[in-house]
Parts: sequence; structure tokens; C-alpha cells
Amino acid sequence: MYKKELEILAKKERLREKNIYEKIIDLASNDYLGLAEDEEILDKTYFHAKKLRLHGSKASLLVNGYNKAHQLLENKLKRLNNFEDALILGSGFLANMALFELGRKGDLFLVDKEYHASGIVGSKLTQAEVRFFNHNDISDLKQKSKDYKNFNRVFVVTEGIFSMLGDKVKKEITSYAQEIGHLIIDEAHSVGVCGKNLMGITDEYELDPKKTIKMGTLGKALGSYGAYILANSEIINFLINKAKSVIYTTALSPLDTLSAFYALEKIEKNLNIFKKKINRRKSAFNTPSLIKTIPESSNKILMKKKEELQKRNILVGAIRPPTVKTPIFRVILRTNIDIEIIKNTVKFLND
Repeated sequence: MYKKELEILAKKERLREKNIYEKIIDLASNDYLGLAEDEEILDKTYFHAKKLRLHGSKASLLVNGYNKAHQLLENKLKRLNNFEDALILGSGFLANMALFELGRKGDLFLVDKEYHASGIVGSKLTQAEVRFFNHNDISDLKQKSKDYKNFNRVFVVTEGIFSMLGDKVKKEITSYAQEIGHLIIDEAHSVGVCGKNLMGITDEYELDPKKTIKMGTLGKALGSYGAYILANSEIINFLINKAKSVIYTTALSPLDTLSAFYALEKIEKNLNIFKKKINRRKSAFNTPSLIKTIPESSNKILMKKKEELQKRNILVGAIRPPTVKTPIFRVILRTNIDIEIIKNTVKFLND
């Protein structure tokens, strides 16, 4: 049925495949701090879940899926981020679906054009008006929001660190968002990477939690799976009662939840060690994040270089359109990988 479309993708070097990569130097995953491979976290997660006598999700969060593991993680997230309330979800995609349900007729979403694809999908489902502003462009944001007073509620939607570009949201964007309404910030790639306590942009910019709605994932720097939303209790209660991706989906498993809890605990206890490694990599590669992007001229050369690196037992992200406008290598500067290996890899990709 789809043979011709698949053949076209293959000719354009854009055909995607599932692959298992074992015993490889991983510079492609978003496991920024190496916590997905941490045996201590795995052991603590297993024994805690066994103590709870619960490892499966069982049901929707609002039926019988909510358990002590969820509550434990929510309380830690609230404390570390200084937010009033928290909500655990199954994935970042589901969290973005939920966030756009905050919009009703008469409301306005102002969304950065480089916002994550899950948010772009979510923006098509909301009852509110949606306008996109040029990436990290405060002038365009102000132009697009000149009539913001005509709307009931206004939400400015952006990322802390942008997943493909590796750049950081400008502070003036976040400040302006809180002047005209609420800031919705996707911190998937900034938690564990920046901020005084490594809690992301909300931490680094000291954003007002009363005017901020924060979404983060458990599957990046926290080395687990799932997502969370932090906001005031009114917003969280609204999402619990109205967001379809909360109500009509199975709860996150206790194992994933506890794994994220112990990852946060490890970050807390080893904060200065992690910050030292992170800052060294940011400085060495001149990037505000742990994402180093390197442009390539064509998909063909991109994939060829990726294959050459794999022969050397190194894996990098080779990102092709339509995910990005032009082909790029996306190298993750993971703190558990020797920095000299990363330097040599980046040098090879730049040659």
C-alpha cells in the first residue's frame, strides 16, 4: 500500500529504521548524565518496587493507577522546583497534549516555531487561537501579541533548551511571557543540564512559579521514562479533570516512577560533581547545553559518516529532514563518556 512512498524516502536517504545498538559508545541518546545505565539507581528502584509489591501500572491514574511511587516523585519534584503542585504522565508527548487543553475559546497560545513536534500536534487540537513566533525572537513575539489584552488567557509556549538546535530560550522571552500571561516551558532538555540546582531554566532564571507551567520528562537526564507537569494547584486540578491524555491513558509504571525519583536523589547528592562535568563540556564545545550540532551538506554524506563512526564503535545522532530543515549531526556531550572521545568525534564530523 505504501511501497512507492517508502521507495521515495529511501532514494532521498530519509528512510527510518529500528536498530539495536549494543556495547557502543553512545553519543546519540538524551541520557545526559548516564543515569539510565546507573546500577545503583536500578537496585534501589527494584527493591523499593518490591517493597511496595507493585511494578505494573494497573489502570488509569484516576481509576486505580495512582500509587505511593507517584506521590513520592511528585513531592520531590515540587520541593526541588518550588512549585505548588505536580502531575505525573506517561510521556512528554502526552504532557504536551494535556498542556494545550488549557486553552479555551477566547484564549491565545503564542508558540515558538521551533517548539517540539508533540506541541505542534497539540496546538492543532486546542480550542484557543494559536500563533507562532519566530524562534527566540522577542520582537516577533511582541508583534504577534500586540492585541493580547483582547484575550481571556494568554500562554507563551517555548522550550528551555531546544532539542534539535541545542540553544537556550532567551530570558527576555520568559520575562515577557510572565508579563502578559503564563509561560509554558518544556524543560525536557534543560533539567539536569542547567540551573543552580540543575533543575533547568526555571531554576537558572528564577522564574515565578505562579506564572509558570513547567513540563519535564523523566526519560532524558533522569534516565527513566515518563513526564511531569508542575504548576499551581488550580491548573493541575483542571488538567486532572479535563485533559484527555491524563484521563484516558494508563498511569506511568511504579518502576519508571521510582527510577526517576532515585535519579533526582543522585543529582541532589552529587550536584557539584555533575555541575563540574557539565560546565567542562559546555566550555570545551562552546554550547549552552549538552547538545552539539554540526551541519552536513547532504543526507548521503550524513549517513556515510554515521556508518564510519559506527565501525569505530561510536554512535551519534544523524538527523534528517523533516525533523530539521537541513541535515545535522547531533552529538550528546554525555558526562559519563570521556571528553577526549567526544572531542575526537566532533573533529571527525567537522572534517
